[in-house]
Amino acid sequence: MHDCSGLGPRASGSPLRWARKLLADGYVIIIPDSFTPRGFPEGVCTNNRSRAASPFVRSGDALSALAHLRTLSYVDPAHIGLMGGSHGGSTTLAAMADARAGFAAAIAFYPNCGVTYGQWRVTRKIESERLILDFTGAYKPATPLLILIGEKDDWTPAAYCQELADAAKGAGYPVSIKVYPGALHAFDSYSKVTYNPERSNINKPDGRGATTGGDPIAWADAEQQVAAFFRTHLKDGT
Repeated sequence: MHDCSGLGPRASGSPLRWARKLLADGYVIIIPDSFTPRGFPEGVCTNNRSRAASPFVRSGDALSALAHLRTLSYVDPAHIGLMGGSHGGSTTLAAMADARAGFAAAIAFYPNCGVTYGQWRVTRKIESERLILDFTGAYKPATPLLILIGEKDDWTPAAYCQELADAAKGAGYPVSIKVYPGALHAFDSYSKVTYNPERSNINKPDGRGATTGGDPIAWADAEQQVAAFFRTHLKDGT
C-alpha cells in the first residue's frame, strides 16, 4: 500500500523499490492506486481534507486486492502478505484490524499509531499548546504484524507505536516492533533530511510540518527484517 505521495507524478518511489526487492525474492506483487481514482493524483501529503482516501477507506482497497490475488492460479491464497509505508502503513494497520482481513502476515513501515484502530482506542487533547494522547484497549490483528519505525520520526511518532505494540503483546496478539535509533520518517529512501512545513501532520498541535530523510543503516536492516518476516510467515512450510 503506497504512501501519501501516491503513484502519480509526485510518487516517492518507495513502493516500486520494495516491489523490485520482493519480486527478486520470488513474490507476486500488486500495488493498488488508492488516490488517482478518487481524485488525488498528486497525493495527499499536504491535504488534510482527504477523508475520501483515508487509511480506513483504503483498507477496503487492500481487501479487494486480496480477493483478486486469490483468483490467480499462480498465487498461494493462504500465504498472502500486506505491506505499506506511512499512509500505507496506517492503511495496513486499519486493514489488519478488520475482522474480514485474511492476510497471512503484515508489515507496517512508520504508520500512524496515534489513532483508533478497532479495539485500540486513542483520545486526543491539547493542553498548554501540547498534544496529549490517552491510549486504551488493545490492537488485535488476526495474524502476525511487524512495525518498523524511526526513533526520531516527528510525523508518526515511534512512541505511539511502541504503546500499541506493548498493549497488543500484553493482550496476547502477535505484534512486534523495531525502532531504529536516530532514524526519521521515510528512512528507507535516498532522500536528504528535509523539513516540510506544509505536510499535514495530526501529531502536531497546529496540524502541520514533518521531517523526512533516508538512513542507510536502518534501511539495510529493514530489508533483512522484511525478508526474514515474510519468509517465516509466507514461505516456510509451503
